[in-house]
Amino acid sequence: MLYKKTMTPDHMNPPQPRHHGYHARIRTSIIRLAGWTLAWLAATALMKFGPIVFWNKAVAFTLLAVGLDLAVGVGMILATKKYVTELDDLQQKIYLDALGITVGVGLIAGIPYSVMDSYHVMPFKADVAHIVILMAVTFSASCVYGSWRYR
Repeated sequence: MLYKKTMTPDHMNPPQPRHHGYHARIRTSIIRLAGWTLAWLAATALMKFGPIVFWNKAVAFTLLAVGLDLAVGVGMILATKKYVTELDDLQQKIYLDALGITVGVGLIAGIPYSVMDSYHVMPFKADVAHIVILMAVTFSASCVYGSWRYR
């Protein structure tokens, strides 16, 4: 025998595939978007509760917190834009359809909600948080429906 194979394949520890391509980009984009979203939530909480808890309603600090919230919000918007551009065509369609439905529901429900509050038709004070919750539920349901519809 002139040639003897000295290396045997390692069947117990096969080489791991490198994470390139679509799934790796989406995973990175989701992590980036989650980081910006958490930062925005923290900045919003600081803007809301900071004047009461931390700086005794000092106007300068409150304005700084508002500026921070706006700046981090812009970062979150840009991260969302990058996430959507990295989705495949079908996922983009589902996402944008859900976004369109959400904006429509927010406008259609938000304006009458505000008018009813102005004329004291409701037994409670209107709060923007109610519309934000409605929009979050609408967006989630629209994404689930779109994913189910195109499966």
